[in-house]
Amino acid sequence: MKRKIFCTFPQALIKEPLLFTLGTRFQVVPNIRGASVTEELAILSLELEGEDASVLAAIDYLVEAGVKVEDLTDGE
Repeated sequence: MKRKIFCTFPQALIKEPLLFTLGTRFQVVPNIRGASVTEELAILSLELEGEDASVLAAIDYLVEAGVKVEDLTDGE
């Protein structure tokens, strides 16, 4: 499964290794398609690839950590 998402990271999470965790804990490959990072906010356009359940669990992990996630996948 490939899922395109748009993530907004609050200031408190900018330096956390969340994308690394997606790869190690969930065996999901995060591909950064675009990004803007400041001291106050990080905005990332990501494509996540992996097993269906793993991708969904990775998205849930981001949301539970405090990341605002919007699904950009169009009927795929």
